[in-house]
Amino acid sequence: MRRLMRIVRNALMLLAAVVVALAAIVIANTANLRSRQVVVEPVAKFAVDAAAAAERLGGAIRFKTVSDYGAPDLNADAFLALHDYIAASFPAFSAAAHREVVAKYSLLYTWEGSDPKAAPIAFLAHQDVVPIAPGTEGDWLVPPFAGVVRDGFIWGRGAWDDKGSLFGLLEAAETLAKDGFKPRQTIYFAFGHDEEVTGQHGAKAIAALLFERGIKLDFVLDEGMLILSGGFRDLDKPVAVIGVAEKGFASVALHATAIGGHSSMPPRDTAIGIMSAALARLEQHQMPTRLSGTTLEMLDTLAPEMPLMDRAVLANLWLTKPLVLYGMTAKPSTAASVRTTTALTVFNAGNKDNVLPANADATVNFRLLPGDTLETVLAHVKRTVADDRVTITPYPNSTDPPPVTGTASFAYRALTQTIREVYPDVLVAPGLMIAATDSRNYVNVTDKMFRFFPVRARPEDLTRFHGTNERLSVDNYADIIRFYRRLIQNVAAN
Repeated sequence: MRRLMRIVRNALMLLAAVVVALAAIVIANTANLRSRQVVVEPVAKFAVDAAAAAERLGGAIRFKTVSDYGAPDLNADAFLALHDYIAASFPAFSAAAHREVVAKYSLLYTWEGSDPKAAPIAFLAHQDVVPIAPGTEGDWLVPPFAGVVRDGFIWGRGAWDDKGSLFGLLEAAETLAKDGFKPRQTIYFAFGHDEEVTGQHGAKAIAALLFERGIKLDFVLDEGMLILSGGFRDLDKPVAVIGVAEKGFASVALHATAIGGHSSMPPRDTAIGIMSAALARLEQHQMPTRLSGTTLEMLDTLAPEMPLMDRAVLANLWLTKPLVLYGMTAKPSTAASVRTTTALTVFNAGNKDNVLPANADATVNFRLLPGDTLETVLAHVKRTVADDRVTITPYPNSTDPPPVTGTASFAYRALTQTIREVYPDVLVAPGLMIAATDSRNYVNVTDKMFRFFPVRARPEDLTRFHGTNERLSVDNYADIIRFYRRLIQNVAAN
């Protein structure tokens, strides 16, 4: 009995020692966290004629530049008219920069720098917009292509995505050109016309043209992540997330064949049943989660700004990672940053209620986490479906994730500095862009791609992207112009 008591006592003492040691490590790691936010000097707020700029953006919205993958010349007149509108609206910039039309509707402006040895940079945006969802036209408070400025907002399709960025860049460049600004390195302004339908004709052609000319860009900045308030639990400050990585895009077609015929004599396995089972397996058996890379760096950057308990959790991921992953996978918005997502998007089978279809077709869309590839996705699909009666074919134009951009570069530091100068109340962190942007087409001409649109938003605003009542506040737009102007000065001043 005494021997047993000694064993129990020693075990309890060992357990207590382990607990004390763990607690000491957790406390030390938490206490050692230091803020990673860049400290900047206050910068005078540049005076912007916000009302006039808002009206110009409203005018751009009136051009119905809806792109269509199957009809690349759709709305050609609207794109060409927008080109003329840009030239008329920004005369100083148009005089300072050389304009080229690429692939019929995309625009490439070259603002020559004073130092031919300095690596050039590029600012990207796109002219095209998505259509209005049929049946929702009456839900808009103003007609979606009227370009109305009302109640402190610029309303209409493209106000955020992406004419707000495109015209914000042009407004900033116009003010600099009027001031006689001469960039040290050459600046390209590349405005694609089909980003919403993969960018295969616009951005891809511009990037190919730059590659043919032997141009190597120091970095590109495209649309992307935002300044989000209320999007991070327990953080009382807005967070500007710079997209230094982007997910890949792959769609896979599934086809199932079975015996057709009269519905009164169905076989045990029908085409619809075979396909439904395959899709259910894909949805129930998702690709594995990973807390690593850019998402991990984002959490590391924001951890010092969080309340004590959150700091303790994030400072000790060696212990708490399973808990953090569990919490992130609970919401679609955060689950997308820790796994390659699986989305069942199309299902077609049958055309009459008493006829068994011989074929069933479906499409599954995957957004690939950096580290995954089309090959790993296809292997997962085949392994999960595990049915030879289902054929699996990848769609053309699938893309692996582009390379991750490091945060140690001058370009990233300049972006961070500019954000903190123009938005002094904002925290800055790197992040993973879960949607696709035109920047992915530039991998052959640069190794640094950033995705950031300096617009303030709250979670409830995000449904306006590609949705109803898209709008941009006039004050927000004025700050966008200030941001782009200051960024150009920070990276390209002589």
